[in-house]
Amino acid sequence: MPKVRFLLTIVLILSFQDAWSAQGLTAFTVTPSADGGETYSVTLQILALMTVLSLLPAALIMTTSFTRIIIVLSILRQALGTAQTPSNQILLGLSLFLTFFIMAPVFSSAYHSGVKPYLDEELSSEVAMEKASEPFYHFMLQQTRESDLALFADIAGHGKLDPAKKVPFSLLLPSFVTSELKTAFQIGFLIFIPFLIIDLVVASVLMSMGMMMLSPMIVSLPFKLMLFVLIDGWSLVMGTMASSFYV
Repeated sequence: MPKVRFLLTIVLILSFQDAWSAQGLTAFTVTPSADGGETYSVTLQILALMTVLSLLPAALIMTTSFTRIIIVLSILRQALGTAQTPSNQILLGLSLFLTFFIMAPVFSSAYHSGVKPYLDEELSSEVAMEKASEPFYHFMLQQTRESDLALFADIAGHGKLDPAKKVPFSLLLPSFVTSELKTAFQIGFLIFIPFLIIDLVVASVLMSMGMMMLSPMIVSLPFKLMLFVLIDGWSLVMGTMASSFYV
């Protein structure tokens, strides 16, 4: 089976050779061997491109505001007690587009400082990548707690961080994710408290009336929805999360 898969891969590469060659990108090279055969090797450009594409979802989740937003929205749905409303697809869509809104200045800065000069052949790929990553670095550093940076620096044996020196990205990324998780759960806790109070009040009233067979969740749900609508909850939650990144 491994040999069959390998042969199928070679056939697919051969079938797209003309298309790639027309675009000026060599998909693979053929090297004659000593015994009269041929050896095929995929170029590093194709391997690098496929690797970057496979890491894009993880980069979107771990280096942007997406993590905080999706956790807060999930806790909000749990606090409301609406089960699968809004659905997971709606929550993901809201989180994704709110992430684009929040990260728009970062994306724009990365494009103009790194991507556009590289496309215009003004910078090499290494310099362009470094320039494009700087806006993300500063964004992540602003949202990261110093205690989290110190924690991972101690785990890695990096020693005390020097404020005058640039924090290594290997330390910044896990520290940023940890800080985002802490912040998301803090916001979720504050959101959960008012709805929890409503549940407690409804449960106490039902128990005092002897209606123990009636689920408090069924009775409290309309009151929680009414409260959330009256205070314009969606605007408050979305606006608060968006403004929490730039204060």
